Amino acid sequence: MVKTTILWSRRSCLNSYDSAPHLLVFMSKTVIAKYSHGGETFEILVDSDLAYDYITGKRKDPMAALQSEEIFKDVNKGERHSQDKIKKVFNTTDIVKIAEIILKHGEVPITTEQRNKLVIEKRKQIVEIIARNSIDPRTNAPHTVQRIENALTEAKVQIDPFKSASEQTELIIKKINMILPLKFTTEKLEAEIPAQYANRCYGMLKQYGLKSEEWLSNGSLKVKLEFPAGLKIEFFEKINNLTKGEAIVKEMV
Repeated sequence: MVKTTILWSRRSCLNSYDSAPHLLVFMSKTVIAKYSHGGETFEILVDSDLAYDYITGKRKDPMAALQSEEIFKDVNKGERHSQDKIKKVFNTTDIVKIAEIILKHGEVPITTEQRNKLVIEKRKQIVEIIARNSIDPRTNAPHTVQRIENALTEAKVQIDPFKSASEQTELIIKKINMILPLKFTTEKLEAEIPAQYANRCYGMLKQYGLKSEEWLSNGSLKVKLEFPAGLKIEFFEKINNLTKGEAIVKEMV
């Protein structure tokens, strides 16, 4: 049997007011998303799966997750917030913008499985950020992803599934720096690409901090690049593959 949540409401799902209250019936996947501000709590009813998809970026429209276009003070009691109160806190009464704020910055109940997936994804993003932007100061070589993963495990780093990877990275770096020395620096390179490979390489070069470009009289492309030191090995592998090792690359002082 499918479980349901039954709530009293004067407004239907289509937002039309009736003269008498009626029952809104929602499937068991409906959960209450909450947002607190200035001592007030704002609650909305959302589909847990669709809300999860929105939080993780799989869906772009926050309205897809909503089960009702009501902003509640207390869902269980059927108490709604006044439009004045809503506008004072959110600076708008637009339900799309309000839903976006609550889903992105509020508390959204998720299953243990969903939480674990979020943690794994955020951890992967954090590891990639550190790997791309840092090197080992002892060797000036990039750290491997596995080495960074091991440092996070050894430091017993806790990943917040609701904070962005960039928000958490700085604190995590401080936690693992004693275990895994990290140095954040940039590479400044000058490269000359032979004419026969220039057009093929151009798109790739733009991905690596293209600072300037000069097309030479012989058709070759001369560029200056600046990108995180952790990408140096990756860059050389790509440029050598695309030019069959004929590109001339040198470090800029």
